[in-house]
Amino acid sequence: MSSLFDLEPVAIKAEPHHSGQDTSDIWLTPPFIIDALGGPDSFDLDPATPLTMPWPTAKRRYTIEDNGLTSAWMGRVWLNPPYSRPAYSRFMGRMADHGHGTALIFARTETRTFFDCVWDRASALLFLAGRLNFYTAEGRPGGANAGAPSVLCAYGEADAAVLESCGLDGRFVRLAA
Repeated sequence: MSSLFDLEPVAIKAEPHHSGQDTSDIWLTPPFIIDALGGPDSFDLDPATPLTMPWPTAKRRYTIEDNGLTSAWMGRVWLNPPYSRPAYSRFMGRMADHGHGTALIFARTETRTFFDCVWDRASALLFLAGRLNFYTAEGRPGGANAGAPSVLCAYGEADAAVLESCGLDGRFVRLAA
């Protein structure tokens, strides 16, 4: 029987982080988020990077050509997953299984993926104040905000400690692991 987190190959495409009114499928993490969490050199891997990336997010990056769902994950992971289904749930399942790193997702706390991969598996959360303005593939601010609140999800105690002291405006919540 197949589960939500089976890692067989799936068609992965970048999906908008914004509303259905967006014209681009690629919305990049604002660089200040990565910097506040220790900078790109503090992350060993970003398994969901667009083909072109105007700034680094980790020492090693997988693009759609590498298929971050089936490639090996190592060390501290930075994850801003594609938001298409089922890729989003599978990336979050893989992150929860890996157990070391930080993910940036919408704070849709009532969803099955949030319950299965965040509430039940993450070490801590940082609900960001306000709404992020993601960046375009060209590295420019995307204009309107994301249309939903965002949360940083820490997996492992080291990443929970980074979230707690990162200085980003928001509400830190430690979870019972």
